Amino acid sequence: MRRRVLELRNAVLRQLAVPSLVVLLGIGSALTQSALAQSGDLKPQDQGKAAATAPADAAKEASQNQRRTDEFAEAAQAINGPAGNPECVWIGRRVVVLLWRDDLDTAFRHLDLYDRFGCPGGHIQATFRCLTRFAAQIDNKVPETLTSRVHACWINPAAQVQAAAAASPPATPATGTSPQPAASPAPAASPAPAPQK
Repeated sequence: MRRRVLELRNAVLRQLAVPSLVVLLGIGSALTQSALAQSGDLKPQDQGKAAATAPADAAKEASQNQRRTDEFAEAAQAINGPAGNPECVWIGRRVVVLLWRDDLDTAFRHLDLYDRFGCPGGHIQATFRCLTRFAAQIDNKVPETLTSRVHACWINPAAQVQAAAAASPPATPATGTSPQPAASPAPAASPAPAPQK
């Protein structure tokens, strides 16, 4: 008997839970709108500025979404296997960025999620190794350099830094004479023999 009473009580509570939640949300939003209207924080000039920047923000967000979509498509074409899947690319690049910024706790939590999707952990290791090779080219003041380098290393973890000396041919003197070899240093004097006892 007691079981039936508990089941009946639970059924009634479930029936009341959803309508109660809807009423509470409605009251909360009405109070928020009322508070905003009474506070007068939004002046007509501010509303005009907000309306003018809204299309610019929407266009910027749309271009970022398109760029992300293009990067996922590029990764899927360049990488065979699960490392090219969009979820692996998205989470994996975040893990590498977090490792770079020394946020290890968050990186390990993301890494657990990465593993749950069946993504290869070795690809993160190879990407981070590639990123450390390009450390001199990453400007911490410009966040885009880090994200673009992480994406490039994700696509090609075997990328190598091009040395500046290898990129330019050796300089030759402008005069018609050939360079003189450096004079060899004079031989060192041999130490004096030690006195005998």
